[in-house]
Amino acid sequence: MARVNRESFVEESEQLIDKVVYINRVAKVVKGGKRFRFSALVVVGDGNGRVGHGIGKAKEVATSIRKGFEVAKKTMVPVSIIEGTVPHAIVGEFGSSKVVLKPAPPGTGVIAGNAVRAVLEAAGIKNVVAKTLGSRNHNNVIRATFDALLSMETRESVEAKRGISLRPAK
Repeated sequence: MARVNRESFVEESEQLIDKVVYINRVAKVVKGGKRFRFSALVVVGDGNGRVGHGIGKAKEVATSIRKGFEVAKKTMVPVSIIEGTVPHAIVGEFGSSKVVLKPAPPGTGVIAGNAVRAVLEAAGIKNVVAKTLGSRNHNNVIRATFDALLSMETRESVEAKRGISLRPAK
């Protein structure tokens, strides 16, 4: 059996930023009363351009958060950040939720709702303006935010794709 290095696990989890966005409690009515179960929507990021999200379900809140954290760590993806903000304005969609992300000058901060703010702060984006349109369902809003972040393109990626040099930014 392989030995697990506990210290490296602790260091890895300390570097990650985890935020619990929403905890849902559902009840099943049975003969003896109600049985509760919980689902936790968790966002995890390293604060340096990598972020993921996950849902954990369990009979206890702490267990559901831990499960969501593990799923979110496995789904971490890189996002484009330029000078602490997003490269350009974009709209992300998932279901009937839409999220509009716009770059903002330094000092603006993260102006966004709860779910979008959790994703952007975990990714390490410091200045951005966001607006949620349509459905406000937490899960759909997070997935729409991920759609927007993953659709972003930097100047370098566009130049490489087109095979030409774009004029320099002012």
